Amino acid sequence: MTLIGAHTHGEDPVATAAAVDAQCVQVFLADPQGWKKPVRRADADALVASGLGIYAHAPYLVNVASTNNRIRIPSRNMIAQHAAAAADLGARGLVVHGGHVGDGDDIAVGIDNWRKTFERATFPVRVLVENTAGGDNACARTLDRIAMLWDAIGQYDVGFCLDTCHAWAAGEDLETIVDRLRAITGRVDLVHANSSRDEAGSSRDRHANYATGTIPPELIAHVVREAGGDALVETPPEGQAADIAFLKAALAG
Repeated sequence: MTLIGAHTHGEDPVATAAAVDAQCVQVFLADPQGWKKPVRRADADALVASGLGIYAHAPYLVNVASTNNRIRIPSRNMIAQHAAAAADLGARGLVVHGGHVGDGDDIAVGIDNWRKTFERATFPVRVLVENTAGGDNACARTLDRIAMLWDAIGQYDVGFCLDTCHAWAAGEDLETIVDRLRAITGRVDLVHANSSRDEAGSSRDRHANYATGTIPPELIAHVVREAGGDALVETPPEGQAADIAFLKAALAG
């Protein structure tokens, strides 16, 4: 059964889920802007007992594609640490952004750094690589780059998280994105079902609620329906309940 939920803000994801009628939640396990190792959440037992589907999101600083050792090596360590913490919660996956190389660096080196990440370690939950919105040096912005990435890592137990806002920002056609992605990766494990504040092709990662965003809500629902898996809205908190209600109604219709 497809679960529809939200990235939860604040300290009590179980209460937030109840308030927005979410069936699954996404949480950070440490400061999303820092390098600190995650510690067990005080509400871990309550979160597990809630029966909610749980996803974890790695910090934004994680970039295993980087050619900079001081970024790449800590990033690999962070994935291992956050995967272990996610497994403790019974999480369905750990979402990790696709990352990028620096200006002037060879994208093939970044792709190979991804390969080495999975070659050198196994993780207790599935890592879900997420497509990103902008940047010519990104490893998972466009489908041709994702194809390069999957040629390198597809042999490992790795999944894919499709963010609709990011794909829209990258100029991808959302009507056909799921089929085209599946032709490359063989799977779409999770959808971040977000609208955008900006027009298609903007390269801007600015999420919006469905009522105010530039992506037709029916198109977001179409992506979720085609993917057939769980979906999370990472939209502003004030409109999350309405976004979730729309998705549930659209998928039930």
